[in-house]
Amino acid sequence: MAMSIDQDLHKIENLYDTVAKEYAEAFSGEHEKKPKDQEVLRRFAQEIGERRPVWDFGCGPGQTTQCLNNLGVEISGLDLSEKILEQARSIHPEIHFQKGNILDLEFENDSIAGVVAFYTIVHFTGKQVDLACREVFRVLQPGGIFLLTFHIGEETIHVEEFLGRKADIDLMFFTTEFISSCLSMSGFEKIEIVEREPYPGVEYESRRAYVFARKPFVRTLS
Repeated sequence: MAMSIDQDLHKIENLYDTVAKEYAEAFSGEHEKKPKDQEVLRRFAQEIGERRPVWDFGCGPGQTTQCLNNLGVEISGLDLSEKILEQARSIHPEIHFQKGNILDLEFENDSIAGVVAFYTIVHFTGKQVDLACREVFRVLQPGGIFLLTFHIGEETIHVEEFLGRKADIDLMFFTTEFISSCLSMSGFEKIEIVEREPYPGVEYESRRAYVFARKPFVRTLS
């Protein structure tokens, strides 16, 4: 995959600051209409068990964070946009949310048990996706679980209007082979990708992928 110029994080942040209220209204209940999302999140909750901490990177207004919280996972949310986080805190006051950047995480190595990232990479170039995978790998504990979702394809879509507001942003689609390669090169193992068709009338009509990956346990000599 050709590597294009990195998308400006400030541009991403500014877009979501601008549409924060509209985005929260449009997407806060989205998982209720997507049975496969619910199935995958239940699996993540079961596999993570009692391990902590767990983070939702690119959490938006907290819809995925809340679903996992309802499933008994003690989880926090991270996002670039402070305005989106204000929406998340208002809707889900019982959950901790903080500002942060998946490309430059302010967490110690081997410090997080599980990470979910639902469509967090949609505005990233291939180079940025690779960096995000390496950052998630770095902060996960040995045996830690990463659940990633993305739009399947090879196109880049330029968006000039989003939720009724003027925009200047790109949406990136990726092949499953590219994402699998990024994860594998970052060090992940047990990479499992589940694909599905879009739910008509519910979401943008692109094929979707859910990816489970694990950071290997450290093997010590006995």
